[in-house]
Amino acid sequence: MAIIRDFEEFVEVHALLLAASGIPSSLHELLYQKLSSDTFDGGDFFQVEPCEDGRQRRLVLTADSMDKESQVFLVDHAWTFRLSDALKQLQEVPGLAQRMASLMCVDLDLASDTRFVSGSLHESNSEMSIEAILEREVSEAKEKYDGIVRWLELDELGIDDDILVSLDLPRKFPDLIALSLCLNKLKDWERLMPEIAKFKDLRALWLNDNPISENCRYTADTVLKLSPRLEIFSSKFTTNFGEWALGFCGGIYGKDNPGCMEQVNGSLQNVTTLDLSDRCINNLISQAFSPVQLPSLSCLNLRGNPMEQNSAEEVLKHLQGFTCLRSLEVDIPGPLGESAVEILESLPNLSLLNNVSSAKILEKGKHVIDSMLQPRLPEWSPEEPLADRVLNAMWFYLMTYRLADEEKIDETSVWYVMDELGSALCHSDEPNFRVSPFLYMPEGKLASAVSFSILWPIQHAKRGDQCTRDFLFGIGEEKQRSSRLTAWFHTPGHYFIKVYEKYHQNFQTKNYDAPSINSSKARSLLGGDGSPLHVYTDIPQVEEFLTRPEFVITTEPKDADIIWTSMQVDDDMKKVVGLTDQQYINQFPFEACLVMKHHLAETVQKAHGFPEWLQTTYNLEAQLSLLIGDYHLRKKGGRDNLWILKPWNMARTIDTTVTGDISAIIRLMETGPKICQKYIEHPALFHGKKFDLRYIVLVRSMNPLELFLSDVFWIRLANNTYSLDKHSFFEYETHFTVMNYGRRLTHVSTPEFVIEFEKEHQVEWLEIHQRIRNMIQSVFESATLVHPEMHSPTSRAMYGVDVMLDCSFQPKLLEVTYCPDCTRACKYDSKSLLSGEILKACDFFNDVFGCLFLNETTHFTPF
Repeated sequence: MAIIRDFEEFVEVHALLLAASGIPSSLHELLYQKLSSDTFDGGDFFQVEPCEDGRQRRLVLTADSMDKESQVFLVDHAWTFRLSDALKQLQEVPGLAQRMASLMCVDLDLASDTRFVSGSLHESNSEMSIEAILEREVSEAKEKYDGIVRWLELDELGIDDDILVSLDLPRKFPDLIALSLCLNKLKDWERLMPEIAKFKDLRALWLNDNPISENCRYTADTVLKLSPRLEIFSSKFTTNFGEWALGFCGGIYGKDNPGCMEQVNGSLQNVTTLDLSDRCINNLISQAFSPVQLPSLSCLNLRGNPMEQNSAEEVLKHLQGFTCLRSLEVDIPGPLGESAVEILESLPNLSLLNNVSSAKILEKGKHVIDSMLQPRLPEWSPEEPLADRVLNAMWFYLMTYRLADEEKIDETSVWYVMDELGSALCHSDEPNFRVSPFLYMPEGKLASAVSFSILWPIQHAKRGDQCTRDFLFGIGEEKQRSSRLTAWFHTPGHYFIKVYEKYHQNFQTKNYDAPSINSSKARSLLGGDGSPLHVYTDIPQVEEFLTRPEFVITTEPKDADIIWTSMQVDDDMKKVVGLTDQQYINQFPFEACLVMKHHLAETVQKAHGFPEWLQTTYNLEAQLSLLIGDYHLRKKGGRDNLWILKPWNMARTIDTTVTGDISAIIRLMETGPKICQKYIEHPALFHGKKFDLRYIVLVRSMNPLELFLSDVFWIRLANNTYSLDKHSFFEYETHFTVMNYGRRLTHVSTPEFVIEFEKEHQVEWLEIHQRIRNMIQSVFESATLVHPEMHSPTSRAMYGVDVMLDCSFQPKLLEVTYCPDCTRACKYDSKSLLSGEILKACDFFNDVFGCLFLNETTHFTPF
């Protein structure tokens, strides 16, 4: 078709794209007009404003109003790229890094004078000396109160350990109830704690943003031993929290009313609003936090508290006693469970849950209320170049699509960043706008396509309204919506940690017994008359190299004794082709439990739990919450957090990514189902380069298990020196070893590799080889144990098993491959490590078929 001339031709060419985009048909003609005239008029209707102290932007409607589905706008794509090219483009395309850094709000460093604020505690003391402040406090106490200083704020005064001791505060102010020393230079607990212990009535101590706070040895419980009445320590509740801490959060106690023992008892009776968010409360149920003490409580915020000592049922039952409670904020999923509906069913008096109408939640059956989550904001250090800052921040902004034409779908996804207007759309669980990618083909062909995003209102909006979209449009809780929001928001980490720990504990309590494997020999397929076996194959190497007289190639599948194919043979295919149950096929039923990566991990874990030879693996389509919990625990413990994402069922490392960014991990789910596996940061190296090993395993039978291992293996070697530099993760030839497809391939023979490896690392290869054999046997035993239905008397198969060694020379299973690529096996002669015998490349498939179908073991060793 020539250039599109009118609206009818536009609809004809773009019918599928229009349907997929979800753009209402009533807007199609207006869309065509704007596309054909290249009209970008969003600036006439919207305005971009800074928010989150300039670290984010939002989009605001400046038009008087905009009705639902009344307008449509073109949004340009400011940056379009494939992931492997991201760093290179940012470094080489003029102005790109600068524009992206500005769009993502990472081009200006955070103000260095940002101060910690807790409620209304802190007024600036920076212009006064310490002595002047102390004199002021004494004077105010005499004028306003009984002359006793009970509340003292000494923030941001450069106080170090020597100055603090010299101030002799316990002698001057023995009746202190609250002491704030935020943003000072305190470092030494051993000097600080004896001073704190001298205060007999201290209820609150704020040490936020001092070097001393980085010392994890001293927790609130440690300080509590020295100051037993302490209820608040560095903004967190101690286990001793009671009426004073609750009164502080309820607005009763503060600098103007520090409280004392006579005042505390019964002080909570008139509290109606209580904000207990982010107080690190582990046990909510106490004498102080009770309906008796808080009979008027109507608004309660419990966000950000682990409440690990209480079950959801216990907390809900306790909250039922607060008869005036009408508004509740809590993490969902979180300590009160995973369902907003279930919380409301337990607390029917609530009118608001997380600031959303209870009636609305129940009407829509909505289980997750995410509108109150705090956004993740980009973090960077001043010395970081703009390109690195953009790479860290881009996952909050990226969107993706995959190109396709009539013949195939592109294997690599395209990522893009919308322009400044589109990127300012923030998330809402109940958005007023929708955005969808759209490929405009002005010449009617994919080659002429230009990508845009299309923006249109899905609710009525008025001037001043913030314009929002749903970052997870169409994704409900059945697709792990609440977990996936972690890519953009601070979801409750303690909930995910609890889910992970429970999962891990369940596996650890199981006993795993290897199946008993009996030795057996399947019979040879050759008949007594000596007639050859007919083989049908669609694999050129088999056609070329299967030259034994016992086998004859046939072009008709229905005439074959043996079907050796790279295609999946299921019942439908058998009917179409005319195959029978008597024909032998080179695949086992349910072998997906081995050859699909998510099923492989599941199979091994069901059989063996968490063996050392399988890296921690999560199926992101079902186990994202477990990964997030694991990620949080690793981060909390200061352990490495580098992961590799692999598609379920793609070879050649297509769509495979190495990253330590939890937002990146979650966003990469959008390009297809994947596993997320702990990356082997410290592999064994060969001359400084990463490598893995391809083993060929033949299976004659699954029950009893009959396995054979090739007497040689094949080395796959990276081209670049191994590195953990963050830029190296964009270098395919540093972290990946598959070079068969268009890259420089370095072939190293098995004997050459073994000699050089033993010399380089001073190890005995046969010991490593035995550990690898044991691992491979365990893998196939797992399948036998977990999936006995795999057995079929007419199945014989060859699998590729890919193995890596860590720096301790322990084998790690990478994957099991059906019908593996045997190009090198058929190209290069090799030498058996066991017998020293030469293995001719031209005889590889002769040996394979001899072992599987003639009961031979030439160049294959039985387990």
